[in-house]
Amino acid sequence: MTFRYEVVVQAGASLGEGPTWDAGRGRLIWVDILGSRVHTYEPGSGRRSVRTTEQHVGAAKPRTGGGLVLNLRDGVGLVDPDDTFRWLHREAVPGRRGNDAAVAPDGSLWAGTMRYDEAPCGGTLSRITGDGPPEVVLDDVAVSNGTGWSPDGRLMYYVDSPTRQVDVFHYEDGRITGRRRFAEIEEGAGFPDGLTVDADGCVWVALWDGGAVRRYTPDGELDRAIDLPTPRVTACAFGGPDLTDLYITTARVGLSAPHPTAGSLLVVPGAGKGVLQPAFAG
Repeated sequence: MTFRYEVVVQAGASLGEGPTWDAGRGRLIWVDILGSRVHTYEPGSGRRSVRTTEQHVGAAKPRTGGGLVLNLRDGVGLVDPDDTFRWLHREAVPGRRGNDAAVAPDGSLWAGTMRYDEAPCGGTLSRITGDGPPEVVLDDVAVSNGTGWSPDGRLMYYVDSPTRQVDVFHYEDGRITGRRRFAEIEEGAGFPDGLTVDADGCVWVALWDGGAVRRYTPDGELDRAIDLPTPRVTACAFGGPDLTDLYITTARVGLSAPHPTAGSLLVVPGAGKGVLQPAFAG
C-alpha cells in the first residue's frame, strides 16, 4: 500500500508536536513546543490561528466546556472559552518542562514532563483532573512522550523515548498495572515519539530521527510504514470529519540542513480510521 503525504501548513516550527482533532470545532490543534505557540487548522475552510504562550508548551487539548488545557513548562494551565488564561496546577522545577500529554477515557489529562537535558529519571507522567493535585503515576521517566488508549479503553500505550520501546499497561478506573513491552524500535530506525491508536486497535508511532510513522498491530507486529522526507517526525493523530486522515507533526530543531517540510504539519489522506478522542473534563 502506497501513502502520499501532503503539506497542510508549512509553519517552519522548531518543534512541532501533539496533533489533536477537536471534533466539536472541526479543527486540528497542534503546538510548537520551543516556539511557545498553539496552532489550529480547520480543513473545511483552511482557516488557521496561532496563539503565543508565555512558556514552552508541550501539548494543547480541547476541554469539554470549550477552551484548552495546556501542558506548559511550569505546570498545567487552562484557556477558558472567553480566551482568558489561568493556572490549574503550577509547579516550577528548574530545568524541567511539560512535554506530550493525552486525555484518558475518563476525561483526565495524562501529562508528561522531561528535563531539557533529557537526564534519566528527570521526568514524570502525572494524572490530572479538574479537582485535587496531580497524581504522579510514573516518576522515573527520561522523555515522556506518546500516550494513547485502545478502543475499548482497557489498555494504555506509552513511550519513554530513550528506551526505544512502546510499552503497554492494563488500564482500569484511572489506574495502570502490568507494564510490559509492546514494540521495540531497532537501532538505526530512530526513537519512538508521539503515537495514536486507530479503530482496529493498531498503534501508529512517529519516529524521531527515523523519518517515518509506523503502524503496529494489536499483537505488536509491524505491518505498515509511511516514509517521510524529513527525519524528525514527532507525532500523529487521525482527524477530519470521518477520522480517516492522518495528521503528522515534524521538527526543525537540531537539523543543520532541514528539508523544506521540516517543521510543517503534514497529512496522509485516507490512511486509516481513527477513534474519537475525549476532551479534558476540567
